[in-house]
Amino acid sequence: MTPLFLGLAGTVLSDEERALFRDVEPAGYILFKRNIVDRPQLRALTDELRSLAGRAELPILIDQEGGRVARMQPPEWPAFPAPARFDAVYEVAPVSGIEAARANARALGLMLADVGITVDCLPLLDVRQPGASDIIGDRALGAEPLRVAAMGRATIEGLCDAGVVGVVKHMPGHGRALVDSHLDLPVVEASLDELETDLAPFKALKWAPMAMTAHVVYTAWDGENCATLSAKIISEVIRNGIGFDGLLMSDDLGMHALKGDFGARASGALKAGCDIALHCSGDMAEMKACAAAVTEISAQSRARLDRAMATIAERAKLPPRDQLMAKRDALFAATEA
Repeated sequence: MTPLFLGLAGTVLSDEERALFRDVEPAGYILFKRNIVDRPQLRALTDELRSLAGRAELPILIDQEGGRVARMQPPEWPAFPAPARFDAVYEVAPVSGIEAARANARALGLMLADVGITVDCLPLLDVRQPGASDIIGDRALGAEPLRVAAMGRATIEGLCDAGVVGVVKHMPGHGRALVDSHLDLPVVEASLDELETDLAPFKALKWAPMAMTAHVVYTAWDGENCATLSAKIISEVIRNGIGFDGLLMSDDLGMHALKGDFGARASGALKAGCDIALHCSGDMAEMKACAAAVTEISAQSRARLDRAMATIAERAKLPPRDQLMAKRDALFAATEA
């Protein structure tokens, strides 16, 4: 098995993709809107990926946050609210905000599990900051660290109840970035004391099964390398400072915050201390370059992967998805009255 999560080009696997995936044995896959038509097609695709890998608990990832980040969309699937909606409820009634986030995550998890998706790149633990790029914006659970942590915990637990692993992101915090890391490399010049605000939700949820790094430079920690490529940040801040010992994946290697060829990006993330390098586009040449630059997954990273996937071995007995969404909406309505 290689330490890669890879994307696919379309709605079915091509012969070239099957050959590559058999040869490379990526640790898992990630799906996007381009890979999705409807329930039967999506279930068939995830079933084939599991069959190809020979692993029942194969990580099949998606970014299904709600709001503007949703790969599975109406009319085939219901729309889910942006995370900021739960922050607004929390402002009026904290317990209702937390319980609405939990019910929402359970409903979302049931929708994903129904089509064979096992990992959702949610929740964001980025603390929203005034004046920052709106790439985070309403995707954040708030501007107060303890509030973000409380609703983040409910989200992880709700997804797990439905049989889906949650991924906290973007470690060690994307909330201060002034530019979108999809387009350019953000540089955060906050002090060590200021950055404690960003770290607080991640410290509170350091037990999370999976996390994703930020393609952001933090000059207080490492003035040359973004977190994804910084051995210092991953070792001293993420592993030791935050205390996170779960599976750490990079953000997408294809984002323009990173430079250089894709092999160097993949090997650089792994050398810095990421367990898995994430490549999303499904571009065959780029995937081959990543695969050629990496070796077998380490024993420690494989153990972290297995431990993360084991958290969903037993799903809770939950009400139907529609009932959970109705509970969420009732909590919304009660705080708006």
